[in-house]
Amino acid sequence: MAQYCIGPVMAVDWGEEEAPPKLERWLLRRVFGYFRPYWGSGALALACIVGQSALGLAPAVVFRLLIDYLAKPVGGFGHVAVLVVAMLAAAIGGGLLGVAQAYLTESISQGIVYDLREQMFGSLLGQSVGFFTHRRFGDVMSRITNDVTGIEDVIAETVLGLARAAIVALTTLILMVTFDWRLTLVALLLIPLMSLPVRRAGRATYRARTRTQQKLAELTAYLQEVLGISGILLVKAFVKQRAERSRHQALNAEVRRLEIQTAMVARWFRMVIDVMQAAAPALLILAGGYLVVHHDTSVGTVFVFATVLTSRLGQSLNQLANTHVNVLGSMALFRRLFQVIDNPPEIEDAPDAKPLSGVRGAISLEQVTFTYPGTQTPALNDVSLQIDPGQLVALVGPSGAGKTTLTALVPRFYDPQRGVVRIDGHDAREATLASLGENIGIVFQDTFLFHASIRENLLYARPEASEAELVAAARDAHLHEFIGSLPDGYDTLVGERGHRLSGGEKQRLAIARVILKNPRILILDEATAHLDTLSEQLIQAALAELFKHRTSLVIAHRLSTVLAADLILVLDHGAIIERGTHRELLERDGLYATLYRRQFRPPAPAPSAELPDDTGEPAAALEVSAGPV
Repeated sequence: MAQYCIGPVMAVDWGEEEAPPKLERWLLRRVFGYFRPYWGSGALALACIVGQSALGLAPAVVFRLLIDYLAKPVGGFGHVAVLVVAMLAAAIGGGLLGVAQAYLTESISQGIVYDLREQMFGSLLGQSVGFFTHRRFGDVMSRITNDVTGIEDVIAETVLGLARAAIVALTTLILMVTFDWRLTLVALLLIPLMSLPVRRAGRATYRARTRTQQKLAELTAYLQEVLGISGILLVKAFVKQRAERSRHQALNAEVRRLEIQTAMVARWFRMVIDVMQAAAPALLILAGGYLVVHHDTSVGTVFVFATVLTSRLGQSLNQLANTHVNVLGSMALFRRLFQVIDNPPEIEDAPDAKPLSGVRGAISLEQVTFTYPGTQTPALNDVSLQIDPGQLVALVGPSGAGKTTLTALVPRFYDPQRGVVRIDGHDAREATLASLGENIGIVFQDTFLFHASIRENLLYARPEASEAELVAAARDAHLHEFIGSLPDGYDTLVGERGHRLSGGEKQRLAIARVILKNPRILILDEATAHLDTLSEQLIQAALAELFKHRTSLVIAHRLSTVLAADLILVLDHGAIIERGTHRELLERDGLYATLYRRQFRPPAPAPSAELPDDTGEPAAALEVSAGPV
């Protein structure tokens, strides 16, 4: 079965790193560049954080005043009530500001995630066919799902969390200095002890998170392969459920181990900070007690330092430390995303590319040579050919001859390393990819259908098509009567990859889709080699409509197509070694005739079973090439 996703599958280095990088300025600038469109919301969020931090100091101020006042009450109870009401009002105000700040933060976070997803998807859509043949689909999906999702927490908790923690720490320190600079100095002396593990924990977290994301990507790729409809059919056909359970169990266990390892690195770090936070109040009470005894400070000041302010400062510093760890760890995610976003497309429009217009359908290859990456032997070697507008050209040859590679160069799925592919005399590389796609229709042997209705699959070719045009295309493909027999008609769901339809029905739907597109150039990997007689007859009738008034380049699997061809090109080892009509090639007694004699001549039929056509050759459909090219 010929495929357009061809060439050797190689393990491509995505640039993963085990050792965490330093926080390079260029990388930080790029990450924070995603915040620029949201600077207004970010400024409001910061204002909310400042207000919330200021109001958050109210308990410390109130507790200090209350303790000192109650130690030597000089007025009535009303003074106490006023202080308590003020503290409650500050709590309500801080809570409202917190709600506003959370909304703004989430809006910024989701906006940046949206932008990243759009960039990732746009970059992937722009990649060449070779990009996808050289990478596991599950790994690509892991980056656009797992990695982008991981960025959400980084944005919401890490970036804005850093600002929140810094502002809280700053406002708390200002109040502490205002209360007592000596106790503040004691508190500040504890900070270096809390920051010692930060650097080591950051590196360990980065390495652990990188390994976890790599293993998650491997697990996602495995699940995509096995749980896809084709994969699960293969598993069941070969009774490999037990083996696949074992493979999944091994991968799942490794993911579990890495997730636990990543979590424990952070947890050990937090434990050290917690111990430091427990020791800090004790040291402050010791120092404060000395000052109270010598009448250099008040009991309320010592109490507030040892409880409210120390806890608040400790929490903010803890958050700052964790944020530093998370920033280092998040670089693994951002780098993986940027590797995809920055990957330059191998096939793209030239700066001066112009759209093709008035396409007649002439195709020419001039001394074209193409070699797949990672291989030494050219798939096509110095190939030249000329196809006139409206011609039906069949490509014939053994497996690996270069037939599919040749057809893949016309729509620029790949570009040749040497030589030129021309459409109506224009270098295909000088035309826009959009105009090439609009004028070329492709029917693959392995038909792909979306999990949608028949109507939606047909309209994928031309969404603006009318109902009449839709029905006309289905009639030309000999599909309309079948669709009419379905309970939901054109609104019938086809299932994943069209598995609710037979092979012949899927092929006719693919043909109808191209008929509706109405291109000037048709590329067809004819797919009648493995169908029943009725399906084959219906598809051959549909192909007759499809070939009308179009330049058609067909990888031929059936003799009926070869007989109808205006020109047959015989390929072998990446070169065109014969060209001519069916009769001319048989008379030359070359490779085509050899293939015909060895592989295509059927057993002699009974005299009444089959009549010869006007060529003198059997009219039965005979396979010309099979298997992947």
